[in-house]
Amino acid sequence: MDGRAVARPSSAANLPVVEAADASGEVAELYERYRSHFGRPNVPGILKCFATHTVLLRNMMGLAEGLLFVDGFLTRRHKEMIATLVSGENACPYCADSHGYFLRTLGGSAEQLAAIEACDLTSAAFTPQEQALLAFVDKVTRASHSIQRGDIEKLIEAGWSEHQIAEAIHIAALFAAFNRIANAFGLPSQRLLDLYETPDGGARAKDPLD
Repeated sequence: MDGRAVARPSSAANLPVVEAADASGEVAELYERYRSHFGRPNVPGILKCFATHTVLLRNMMGLAEGLLFVDGFLTRRHKEMIATLVSGENACPYCADSHGYFLRTLGGSAEQLAAIEACDLTSAAFTPQEQALLAFVDKVTRASHSIQRGDIEKLIEAGWSEHQIAEAIHIAALFAAFNRIANAFGLPSQRLLDLYETPDGGARAKDPLD
């Protein structure tokens, strides 16, 4: 089967994934596309989970390139805020760590990250506009069935466009799915935030590991 052979211990604890060294065919091509497009030598664990179904990996690569990891209606930094919040609320160590890391590398402050981790969405570390967005994302994650037009209008009053609100919903919902995939496969935290912090309290950007 294309790309599915696993010849070594899996990097996920619960279920085998397609390790980079074992990938073949379209999976190997997509892994190489990831490396070249994002300029990173290592294939992340979540992509290895997607690769158990080639069609899923193919389409997730398109989402990564065209929606998740680029500026769109929302900035990449705001998308990482959303991803970090959702991942924390869904108790996903792998995703919370990696997207907290990306938030910091994209200019998010240590205070913002700490507030997101504590779910303190009214923290002064955020602008009033960001507070409104994060409160909405929290509701999407915890109680999407209760969202009404009034919730959208509050965000519009706070300065967000309907296109931005729609994108926030998509990002929050997609990361909720990714959290469940990472947790169920058993991906451990990469502890990227440990690598990010320097002894003097500053920060340094390092390339994520597997």
